[in-house]
Amino acid sequence: MFTKDRWLLPEGIEEILPAEARRFESMRRRILDLFSSWGYELVMPPLIEYLESLLTGVGKDMDLQTFKLTDQLTGRMMGVRPDMTPQAARIDTHYLKRNTPVRLCYLGSVLRTRPDEFAGSREPLQLGAELFGHAGPESDAEVLSLMIATLELSGIEDTHIDLGHVGVFRGLAAQAKLDAEQEIELFDALQRKARSQAESLLSDYGATAKAKEMLLALLDLSGEAEVLDQARRLFKTAPKTVHDALDNLQSVSTLVGRQLPEVGLYFDLAELSGYHYYTGTVFSAFVPGHGRAIAKGGRYDGIGKSFGRDRAATGFGADLRQLLKFSKRQEKEIFGILAPHEDDAQLRQEIARLRARGERVVSQLPGDKAGAADLGCDRKLARKGDRWVVEKIK
Repeated sequence: MFTKDRWLLPEGIEEILPAEARRFESMRRRILDLFSSWGYELVMPPLIEYLESLLTGVGKDMDLQTFKLTDQLTGRMMGVRPDMTPQAARIDTHYLKRNTPVRLCYLGSVLRTRPDEFAGSREPLQLGAELFGHAGPESDAEVLSLMIATLELSGIEDTHIDLGHVGVFRGLAAQAKLDAEQEIELFDALQRKARSQAESLLSDYGATAKAKEMLLALLDLSGEAEVLDQARRLFKTAPKTVHDALDNLQSVSTLVGRQLPEVGLYFDLAELSGYHYYTGTVFSAFVPGHGRAIAKGGRYDGIGKSFGRDRAATGFGADLRQLLKFSKRQEKEIFGILAPHEDDAQLRQEIARLRARGERVVSQLPGDKAGAADLGCDRKLARKGDRWVVEKIK
């Protein structure tokens, strides 16, 4: 069907124009250099692959977010990646097959059927770092510290870091003898801080008064370090798994505090985004005036089991588009040198020398009416005697 607006892009898909693209590329290089300095190796997973591999371990949410199509060569269903974490897990378990901890990182486009928030992008530029093969709080603390370092590098100010642990809720839900469907319903109510609905659900489930009291207490357990002490008192008779989770949270926060003493960490035991995916400590970063996390991560042990190796795993991810949206970092403006259009071997040599030195040199074309400023140049190459020299444009 003919349309006059052929230039329009689908909703949630956008192009990045030159000035913004330079910001993106500059930040991309800085972040990847940061990851490398921490020992994280860059991987570049494919944009598209078979569904059974692509959706391993990520659950129903990512299934609904995945664009699907049929492979014309095999007839099998394929998907465009909505998340690169399972791909990194496959690389660790199926290709690298190392018996030591493995640190991997990535940065590239993912595609989703719907944006994560109103007027958001359906093509996030996902960055992430994953640490496979270590189950202790030290690896969680390392990944959380790297997430904080990434936000600082990106120029994100006034971040609020929340920590939680899915083991607390799961332990209390098991104590209350909730089945899988009930657990999901209650989890949803807790995430929305819907106390009255949570109370009603627990009553319908026939939970004991004590179990009900503990689960509803999650809604009030948020704040600084004293929250963990308060939780230990409230959950004194809770299963051991709950106390193990609180101890793990304490260990992670202590380790991060030693490395980053100036960073304030907060605890929210009802903040369990990604609950169906994560298996341990979870953490999220927020900025004032924005209700959704701009970076999040946590422990997701066992994701590699479907690929043949049941490996411990922890990591974090963010959208580079979001980081630049909230960044206070100012990029330096880049100017160049304008070279005249002349058939001169010495001029060509000087242009090549300047470019090899890292200078931006723009050669004028015949009939080009653009001025130096139009071409982003603040200097020019001018002949002085038998030499070509760079002059400042007045």
